[in-house]
Amino acid sequence: MGSTSDLPVMEKAAKFLDEMEIPFEMNALSAHRTPAEVESFAKGAKERGLQVIIAAAGMAAALPGVIAANTTLPVIGVPIKGSVLDGVDALYSIIQMPPGIPVATVGINAAQNAAILATQMIALTDSTVADRLAAYKESLKDKIVKANEELHKVEFKFKCN
Repeated sequence: MGSTSDLPVMEKAAKFLDEMEIPFEMNALSAHRTPAEVESFAKGAKERGLQVIIAAAGMAAALPGVIAANTTLPVIGVPIKGSVLDGVDALYSIIQMPPGIPVATVGINAAQNAAILATQMIALTDSTVADRLAAYKESLKDKIVKANEELHKVEFKFKCN
């Protein structure tokens, strides 16, 4: 993440990866304030065993692109809402990458979706992770089924059912 102020958003990704039992690193790296550290992180990521990188940043949001420029691993960008432009500036910065430097991008503050997408990528070659992911997806359906059961119990004078 670009700074520790992004942690409240990014902890949703960390919690999901924990739930899926996927080891991960968590770092505060700034493309503008610590560019050498960002380059070193990205260039060494594959050797450290990383398979996917989730990079979150707000405002100018250069971090995901700089990481993508320095690795062949897939990079998922999470635009962080944090400026007067409500994260739209970060969204545009991350999605408008030049040819050859792709960054998959999720919605503003959508760290959990970034973790799910990373998990889907890992699940392509790891059947244990694929099984955990399938169970998670099934639980989403179960939540909606249960919610509908509860809604049927709610009474209003003109409600049909």
